[in-house]
Amino acid sequence: MPRFKFGSWVESAVDWLQSNLGWLFDAIKAVLGGMYDGVNYVLGGGEPLLVAAVFAVIAFWLRGVVPAVLTFVGFALIDSLSLWDEAMATLSLVVVAAVITIVIAVPMGVWAARNSKVSATLRPVLDVMQTMPAFVYLIPGVMFFGVGVTPGVIATIVFAMPPGVRMTELGIRQVDGELVEAAEAFGTTPRETLTRVQLPLALPTIMAGINQVIMLALSMVVIGGMAGAGGLGEKVYAAITQLQVGLAAESGIAVVILAMYLDRMTGALNERVSPLGRRAAAKAAAAARRFKFTHYKPGTAVAMVGVVVLALLAGGINAIGSGDDKGSEATDSTNVGKGQKINMGYIPWDEGIASTFLWKEILEQRGFTTDMKQLDVGPLYSGVARGDIDFQTDSWLPTTHKDYWDKYSSQLDDLGSWYGPTSLELTVPSYVKGVDSLADLKGQGKKFNGKIIGIESSAGMMGTLNKEVLKAYGLEGEYRVVSSSTSSMLAELDRSIKKKEPVVVTLWSPHWAYGRHDLKKLKDPKGAWGKGEDVHTVAHKGFAEKAPAVADWLKKFKLTEKQLTSLENEIQGAGEGHEQDGVRTWLKKNPGLVDQLAPVAGGGEQQGKDAGKTVNLGYFPWDEAIASTYLWQNMLEDRGYRTTVKQLDPGPLYTGLAQGQLDVQFDSWLPTTHKVYWDKYKDNLTDLGSWYGPTSLELTVPSYVKGVDSLADLKGQGKKFNGKIIGIESSAGMMGTLNKEVLKAYGLEGEYRVVSSSTSSMLAELDRSIKKKEPVVVTLWSPHWAYGAHDLKKLKDPKGAWGEGERIHTVAKKDFAKDFPELTGWLKDFKLTEQQLASLEVEIQKGGGGNEKKSARTWMEANPDVVAKLTPVGS
Repeated sequence: MPRFKFGSWVESAVDWLQSNLGWLFDAIKAVLGGMYDGVNYVLGGGEPLLVAAVFAVIAFWLRGVVPAVLTFVGFALIDSLSLWDEAMATLSLVVVAAVITIVIAVPMGVWAARNSKVSATLRPVLDVMQTMPAFVYLIPGVMFFGVGVTPGVIATIVFAMPPGVRMTELGIRQVDGELVEAAEAFGTTPRETLTRVQLPLALPTIMAGINQVIMLALSMVVIGGMAGAGGLGEKVYAAITQLQVGLAAESGIAVVILAMYLDRMTGALNERVSPLGRRAAAKAAAAARRFKFTHYKPGTAVAMVGVVVLALLAGGINAIGSGDDKGSEATDSTNVGKGQKINMGYIPWDEGIASTFLWKEILEQRGFTTDMKQLDVGPLYSGVARGDIDFQTDSWLPTTHKDYWDKYSSQLDDLGSWYGPTSLELTVPSYVKGVDSLADLKGQGKKFNGKIIGIESSAGMMGTLNKEVLKAYGLEGEYRVVSSSTSSMLAELDRSIKKKEPVVVTLWSPHWAYGRHDLKKLKDPKGAWGKGEDVHTVAHKGFAEKAPAVADWLKKFKLTEKQLTSLENEIQGAGEGHEQDGVRTWLKKNPGLVDQLAPVAGGGEQQGKDAGKTVNLGYFPWDEAIASTYLWQNMLEDRGYRTTVKQLDPGPLYTGLAQGQLDVQFDSWLPTTHKVYWDKYKDNLTDLGSWYGPTSLELTVPSYVKGVDSLADLKGQGKKFNGKIIGIESSAGMMGTLNKEVLKAYGLEGEYRVVSSSTSSMLAELDRSIKKKEPVVVTLWSPHWAYGAHDLKKLKDPKGAWGEGERIHTVAKKDFAKDFPELTGWLKDFKLTEQQLASLEVEIQKGGGGNEKKSARTWMEANPDVVAKLTPVGS
């Protein structure tokens, strides 16, 4: 039989849907996410024990005193296990998925009951939905909606739908036909027959279907933890993959409590809403002779009052408690994140757990909020590619995760490796004699029961083992690679060692198992495993724009083998559920590492030698002056200096420096533009050197002005420009050069009048003219952000009338070095590249007027290494 390419057709269909209906999936994701957030806010936002009391009141109303007490005890146990938030997240998912499922399933079941063709069409569809392995539903969910709540809800709806439809159809079909005929004989319409006869009599069966919907929803929500749906599902998945028996038992108990509560309450709800149910309940209560109080159930109004009162108390106490929250531990100087949320994902491999919880702690210390999801490799890469997860720190490249990198590389950014080289290997316990090399495995398959215990089948090393290693050493046929999980492999290794049985497992270095057990790495003389890999940090495209400071930190992230293994051991020692506590303990033993891995602008709390002194800064409103002045104001304040900032015209600014009323300014254009001021005041000034250059002065026109490419081309075309050259402040040196040198050199005197204005007025006129596509010629200089904002043309100066390019200097009062020795050293070494200055100016332009200091701070946070170099403490 030829190969039937059904799977490839499905993949093609999924690709088409992703490409053409992305807007629809985004809309569905927003709606379902909003519903979940709303429900979770209500359920998880209150004081746990009071919310448990609300659930107990509902149980009291539906089932009586004893179930109410057991309900409270059960939910209190969940809270004592520190699983309350996860349980409420799971309950929220169940509620959202079940409500949507019921709203769809019940009408569909009614339709099927009243139309045989619809029933025949739905039956095979429901068969597929009910028998398809539950895990399969997660795949399209992740593909279309990314990781998180939405794929879990979608998969749950699909999985839980069949019993709701089937039981509704069954219930209506089982209503006695004679009753229906009698109703119709009395003249009832089909709608009245449905609502007054069929639905009330079918209600017990329909409620049984709803009960099954809720139970299946709960089971699927737990499976949804594999796709990042969160809640108890994530805890169960973590326990399974990390072989944490205690966590598995605790989270399993929490799931059981939820399941029992939902099952009993939905079952009892039938007694309240169904006539037959109420009749049966009344008979049971009448038959009870002893302990009648246990059968007492409050009226609906009384129960509603109790629920409302407890809910208000729960919400009020929580609100009061949140008001006392001290918030982030980040100080003003280290609060880089300002609450920005960073989403991280990790595979349950030890180095992935260690590095992810390390960055969680670092980012929270830097003022970010974080969210973490444990995922399998496939959903993790898919989530990062979609942008649902910002970054993950455990990409083994170029081999182990090659398939995922090849598939998603166009949507990912490799932020570099932070550890390596690693090695992949097959390993046996040291008591296994005569097996020291991969070649020694040949012919000894019976000793190991013909099995090599592997890890997740999705791991790249499993592909290498099956395709390369077995073939290279002739082990095909003799050995079968058993795919499992990392935790299962380690459990089998541990079990075998305790029994002194031979076992061969996949493992890698570094790994804590080599420290716990006496193991032997099998040599690979043929190099079938390939060269050692590096562990990389991978982020989604655009992450560097979303969180530039974090991206920069991650690019420089490195850990030595000693650091990584000690961190892993600390986390192992902290125990399950306390990974971040282990990280904090490790960081205390490695002081200064947070500042090394995530340097902040100005070095955080480090103070300069002259901290406390006041530095008086002055500037005139040129873009590079604004940028450099506010940059230095921020840096100086970070180093403990005090600052004042004054905006002045060049004349008063130089006068203030010469008289000592100002300490320093950063925008002296020398030797030309500010030559007049320098010559006049140089005996009372100190030149601390240039920090940028060479610059250039020029006349500029928009690119749509044809035939004008040089200053010489302006001659004879004065009418085109209304005889005007739009200038800047008359006090600027370039204005004197323009009037005295440039116009004369190109014979433009008389034909053109230089209009003195201001820099802002010149830029406004340039912008207005460009919008109207009118010819205009303006004074400009390089660098300037206007060249990035508009398509402009610098007019060539073949005669060199503008003179040579200048440099931008830092100029201070005469005794500046004596008053500020530390700052003098910093300023003499101050340099910015064209790219750095341009990006700083753009950031300040984006921030708008009045926000210059804040905008400079934003740029500093994105360039912490530059700031650390500009103001090195202790130098």
